[in-house]
Amino acid sequence: MARRPRPKVVTLTDAAAARMQEIMAAAEETYIGVKIGVKNGGCAGMEYTMDYATEAGPMDESVEENGIKILIDPKAILFLIGTQIDYVTEKLSQRFVFNNPNQTDACGCGESVTIVPAKADA
Repeated sequence: MARRPRPKVVTLTDAAAARMQEIMAAAEETYIGVKIGVKNGGCAGMEYTMDYATEAGPMDESVEENGIKILIDPKAILFLIGTQIDYVTEKLSQRFVFNNPNQTDACGCGESVTIVPAKADA
């Protein structure tokens, strides 16, 4: 029996992928991709993390999207399933935005969020 392909943990919009490509091209060092995760902090309980990736950890989830390699911290996978990462430009700011179906709340400044882990399919 054929197995159903596993969905990507995160996806990128074209705008996010283009901005990540610009950032990676301008970096002073060579990186293999972008590392995404979550950490405890902020007034709502959790914060998203993004950093350059120099190597893949043995348990990292790897996603290729529009020419960008995204490595996801294994502790963050259940919190990020189904997340779309976008890059928005507004009148006074530019930023990456995480459109996460597992996010239940956010603080007023938008720097921290409340996220519940995704439930496994029954």
